[in-house]
Amino acid sequence: MHTARVRTAAYVIRGRPGGRELLVFDHRDFPEAGTQVPAGGVEGGELLAEAALREIAEETGVAGVTLGTALAVQQSPHPHTGQPQITVYFQAETAETRDGWMHTVVSGDEDRGMAFRCFFVPLEQARGLLAGDQGEFVGLVR
Repeated sequence: MHTARVRTAAYVIRGRPGGRELLVFDHRDFPEAGTQVPAGGVEGGELLAEAALREIAEETGVAGVTLGTALAVQQSPHPHTGQPQITVYFQAETAETRDGWMHTVVSGDEDRGMAFRCFFVPLEQARGLLAGDQGEFVGLVR
């Protein structure tokens, strides 16, 4: 039996006059990965909330995020290795004013140099837009 990889994912929301929007990104060099929310593995000794905030900052460059409650837990096989993984989804809030930008990861060994096109989408459109099962819990956002 394999030990499950523990991950976090975050639905980062901002309020706009037209409604709430979700922060997402596309991988510049791997468009086949689809549109995603910030997510990734929890490092040894790291709290889940710390991991979620780290992943948001690493993958989007957005700081000053207020992390809310954990919304749900998803169990699924890793899409490439088939190994078990558990992802804890959080809701977060941001006051980010940019509508779109490019962000290059500058920390970590595995993701360093990856470039992401970050942007916001209306929350009600997010579920069908997100890659894999990342849209599964969008309806739980408060």
